[in-house]
Amino acid sequence: MYLYDIIRWWRWCLDCLDKSIMKRLTLLLMMFLMVLMAFADGRIKVACVGNSVTWGYGLTNRDADCYPVQLQRMLGDKYDVRNFGHSGSTLLRHGHRPYIDQKEYKEALAFKADRVIIHLGLNDTDPRNWSEYAEEFNANYIELVNSFRKVNPKAQIWVCLMSPIFERHPRFESGTRDWHSLIQQHIKQVATAENLPLIDLYTPLHNRPDLFADALHPNAEGAKIIAETVYKSMTGNYGGLSLAPLYTDGMVMQRNEPIIFRGSANAKTVVKVSFDGQNQSTTAADDGTWSVNFPARKAGGPYKAIVAAGKERLTLKDIYVGEVWLCSGQSNMELPISAVQSGKQDLAEAGSQPLIHLFNMSTRYPTNAVSWSEAVCDSVNRHQLMRVGPWRNCSAESLSGFSAVAYHFAKGLADSLQVPIGVICNAVGGTTTESWIDRSTLEKDFPAILRDWYHGDFGMKWARERALQNIANSKNPLQQHPYAPAYMFETAMTPLLGYTLKGIVWYQGESNAHNIELHERLFPLLEKSWRNFFQQKKMPFYFVQLSSLNRRSWPRFRDSQRRMALGLEHTWMTVTSDLGDSLDVHYTNKKPVGERLAMQVLHHSYGHDIVSEGPVIERVESVDGGLLLTFSNAKELHFTGNRLIGFELAGADGIYHEAQATIENGYQVRVSCGSVVAHPVSVRYGWQPFTRANLVNEKGLPCSTFETAERRF
Repeated sequence: MYLYDIIRWWRWCLDCLDKSIMKRLTLLLMMFLMVLMAFADGRIKVACVGNSVTWGYGLTNRDADCYPVQLQRMLGDKYDVRNFGHSGSTLLRHGHRPYIDQKEYKEALAFKADRVIIHLGLNDTDPRNWSEYAEEFNANYIELVNSFRKVNPKAQIWVCLMSPIFERHPRFESGTRDWHSLIQQHIKQVATAENLPLIDLYTPLHNRPDLFADALHPNAEGAKIIAETVYKSMTGNYGGLSLAPLYTDGMVMQRNEPIIFRGSANAKTVVKVSFDGQNQSTTAADDGTWSVNFPARKAGGPYKAIVAAGKERLTLKDIYVGEVWLCSGQSNMELPISAVQSGKQDLAEAGSQPLIHLFNMSTRYPTNAVSWSEAVCDSVNRHQLMRVGPWRNCSAESLSGFSAVAYHFAKGLADSLQVPIGVICNAVGGTTTESWIDRSTLEKDFPAILRDWYHGDFGMKWARERALQNIANSKNPLQQHPYAPAYMFETAMTPLLGYTLKGIVWYQGESNAHNIELHERLFPLLEKSWRNFFQQKKMPFYFVQLSSLNRRSWPRFRDSQRRMALGLEHTWMTVTSDLGDSLDVHYTNKKPVGERLAMQVLHHSYGHDIVSEGPVIERVESVDGGLLLTFSNAKELHFTGNRLIGFELAGADGIYHEAQATIENGYQVRVSCGSVVAHPVSVRYGWQPFTRANLVNEKGLPCSTFETAERRF
């Protein structure tokens, strides 16, 4: 009952009751009001200490939308939440605007809070501060903490990892990026040294640049995310027991690696896991996360797991242990069984593939040539692009919409290994290489690509125009899109966090073929990003070379891919130039692609003694007015069709001419142009966008596009 209601009730009593009764009621009312006042005085006092982010700089309605006000609404009447933020303040005492010199600090001390939330450090990234006084940071932070302990020895204090500063900030590359990262580490040191709980405000906001108009201050929705994060940390309420997204019935876990179960629960909750007769328990951390490890085991299943926390109980059935692979990329990886040449036969045999288990992550909002509604744009910003799983057994129903390349890859492994094969597919048509790289990696190694990607020169013109068409109805000038840098990583990779894989299969490049040199910077960053994410520095990475299509840059792009595969560790390429369609980038003969990928994996990752790829150029020698090319993976070279074609020679002028080629000794090719190029110095092969080059080895596997000079190898 609120005070207003009490007054109304009291007036009604005055009108209805006699004076003797009213005297007794008056006494009761006074006593009740005294209880109410005591209750008000007994509310838990929460002090939100910070800078402009805490204060609410930039919010249209600060009094309603700053994070302390939103936190108050979440916590309810039992709490008294006060905003003691001061814009521009530093944690450093010798900084340009020390928080301890501000009236808000003195007011916060006088408040004698029971709970203190400290979010400082952002302004310490100013060159006036960190570069001069970095060594004082830890001591200054601990002094601040102790000042709140002094006025209330029973106070609970949380320190916050700083909210993000994005690449659009004017000082990002001149020091802010690096100092922000260093300060985060110092905050962690302080939290550990002082045994203080740590609130991570960075992670839940780092994937939402659309909420930061000036790259520093969140809008009302961003402030809500801060409030929610603080609320969870203060209350320990993380919504109860749950499992990570890939933990569903029918899941496949990697053999010969620790069997890990993970998820979330309310903080400090004891979580018990029973798996195939073995039991493990743990306690959910302050941030609600938990995980338990069981010993590695050989392939097998099905198994059952029971996860319990208090009265909550979750059961997982039909768990298998085998080999787990991720298949990712853009439309040629995404193309489903229902749309390929072998589709009818594939669907007919699907029920006879008990070893294959599928985890499909399909897009809710295809990037077709349409303008999305505002609602869809908002969902995209919230990273609701993908449907996530669940695991399904292979059947006509589950396979119809699944990647044809991924299926035939899985089938090739299952046929040879005879163990459960779990294949995860999260491919989305049109996506760029940069969209699959995590934001932190791009901020560190390539920040320029993050700035106004829609109107810059980094993205392919087609990709940028299609993205702008999709988001045309959005009113957010910082609208996100699947093609934009970091987006696909944040949307389609983060659900896989902590899941153990054997390796990666990648088919993408069509949306980056406009700029070979740019892709040569991005692709190694992609591998670095994913290996760091999965914490597997030597994770094998297999990719599909672009096929044949009438696009002028593709020969050079294919050769670039070939050279990168040779130069990057734990990286292998599958050639598909013989499978393309001159007019359609989405060629439908996908079965051989998956099969070739499986052969590469069986050879390099599982040690099978098989020929897994076509002829590879090894040596170029000058002989009798021509060049003699020596190949590996070539016990018996031959060609398809009537004659060997696809070779060209160039002299010192660098101008190429069609050449005649003949096979010698089974593993060599002699190439010449007669008097047209009397002294050739370089050779290239398959250098047409849509190539009919036809050199293959004894297994019928094609030779890659290449360009090389005499004695280059």
